[in-house]
Amino acid sequence: MDHSLMKFENLEDILNATGGAVSLLRTSSTGPYVFPVVPPEFTNWRDEQLAWQNTCALLDMSYHMTDLYLKGPDVMALLTKVGCNRFGSFPINRGKQIIAASHDGYLIGDGICFHTSDDVYRVTGAPVISDWLQFNAEIGKYNVDLERDETVAFRGGEPKVYIFQIQGPRALELMREVTEGKLPDIGFFQIGEFSIKGRPIRALRHGMAGVPGFELFGPWKDAQIIKETLEATGEKYQLRKIGALAFPTTTLESGWMPLPCPAIYHSKEMKPYREWMTPMHLEVMGSLGGSLLSDSIVDYYMDPIEVGYGPLIDFNRDFIGRDALAEKIKNPKRKKVTLVWNESDVMDVIRSSLFGGRNKSKYINMPLGGYSTFQCDEVIKNGQRAGMSQCVGFSANAEAMLSLSLINVEYSEPGTEVAVRWGEPNSRRPTVEVNDVHEIRAKVAPAPFYQKTIKSN
Repeated sequence: MDHSLMKFENLEDILNATGGAVSLLRTSSTGPYVFPVVPPEFTNWRDEQLAWQNTCALLDMSYHMTDLYLKGPDVMALLTKVGCNRFGSFPINRGKQIIAASHDGYLIGDGICFHTSDDVYRVTGAPVISDWLQFNAEIGKYNVDLERDETVAFRGGEPKVYIFQIQGPRALELMREVTEGKLPDIGFFQIGEFSIKGRPIRALRHGMAGVPGFELFGPWKDAQIIKETLEATGEKYQLRKIGALAFPTTTLESGWMPLPCPAIYHSKEMKPYREWMTPMHLEVMGSLGGSLLSDSIVDYYMDPIEVGYGPLIDFNRDFIGRDALAEKIKNPKRKKVTLVWNESDVMDVIRSSLFGGRNKSKYINMPLGGYSTFQCDEVIKNGQRAGMSQCVGFSANAEAMLSLSLINVEYSEPGTEVAVRWGEPNSRRPTVEVNDVHEIRAKVAPAPFYQKTIKSN
């Protein structure tokens, strides 16, 4: 991070001193979101990607997410004020996605909320959603006790809980074998309780890339024996452990938009939040990168409707951003899609980045191509801006470079040809080499790229 920012008390002071959000984020040297501790590769990232589509994959998620524990009689009042999505009765042993919007209806972030006992809930994800919840809990005088377990990148020590994902078409077979007794029939986004090697375990049933999966969690002291058991039993199911290179590319196939630029930097309603936020928060340290250039931070935002969360929104109650979202849902301007990048153009850019002369292109990292915390590349059609490309990377399953994008509705039909502008000339960040913008042809495809069948399995 930029240590010169440490002299300021909060984000609002920093924005006033640095010339605003775009200037702040465009000068940050922070790179993509960090996946610490887990090795880059256990075998190789291509085969690791193939495993979650073809056999079985083990993903260790214990280190890179922030867990916010909420306890007390007002937890549901807090969740339903901050979250715009439906919660229903939200009984014990159920998981819910929590989606947060700004007062004017832009997306702040999302995460998963686990209801684990009578009045204890665990919200997990990137720090953005926990930060917003914690702020609202503190200023709203809710009767809620908070405990944070930060991503390992922000603190030392061991996590409170382990989190292991088992994904792939053979995940169910593996889970049935390692479970003592009978594996309970766990419904979608429900949490089952069982045991492995005498250790009690809970598992959220969900899925990724169109196949069923399980997210196992329990006390950290049991992590080693559970992992060893999964690995040993998983050999017959061709299980592969997923390294830190392949792990973040799961989103390319699942269609989940990771780390949108949070809508916290612009409005007067958000000023108290900016004054609460210290220089050590990700939203302060993070970087904004890519070819989409604007002086207005709002041009880098998304909203929950266009990201695909419209059907999940509960308009029958009040929440932050309700009125603005009620207007946005009437006439969405953009739609989430997958862009399949042209193979020849991608190879030309890679060649130019390594062997080019004066017209050098921006290097494309593999397998995840983004190089910023908040990646925003411009998509064009007929020479005009037609959308924004966010997360980009290579999928060995698709044998293609894919990016999750928001495209103007009129260009969102599968098969539509567009172009992504790749590069960041005149970058003010030392982590970005001198480069020129190159246009890469792309075709619109559905998001998620692989259709989900997990709810009927």
